[in-house]
Amino acid sequence: METTLRYVSFHSSLGWLLVAARPEKICMVLFAGPQEPSDDRAGQILRKEFPGADVERDPSSPLLAEARKAISEYLTDGIPIPSLPLDTGRGTAFQRQVWEAIGEIPFGETRTYLDIARTVGRPSASRAVGGACGANPLPIVIPCHRVVGSGGKLGGYSGGISIKETLLQMETPRNGPS
Repeated sequence: METTLRYVSFHSSLGWLLVAARPEKICMVLFAGPQEPSDDRAGQILRKEFPGADVERDPSSPLLAEARKAISEYLTDGIPIPSLPLDTGRGTAFQRQVWEAIGEIPFGETRTYLDIARTVGRPSASRAVGGACGANPLPIVIPCHRVVGSGGKLGGYSGGISIKETLLQMETPRNGPS
């Protein structure tokens, strides 16, 4: 049986976000939409991803508070998200390699699916890299929005293309007087 899964939901400029953690690591960030998910809805979503888990809302969790603060400061002030303890264990070995490579993309920069495929030693696996991006359980924190198609084409994103575009624009350096 799974351990207890704790979560918090909060409103952001992108709508409601749901952040979940298993004992000492963040395991999911989810775009929950324009309305706050009820406890029942959050439990449904999380149990689908983590069958058999006990699910508890826990706004007092120091880890969830740290993740919430980091994501909020990123979205509000453009402050890069610091390293957080992450649980990516549900991914395949290939997905975890891709997510690790994506985590190395500097704030304000992008890489192509082909760049990431080459980074993980699988230069013909661009489509599989796209699949790994789509399976990323920690969008924003593992910044798959920074992965684009050849020629800068945006491709897909779990939160939708408009959110991917918003995140990329937010990270674009502003030139000129402030």
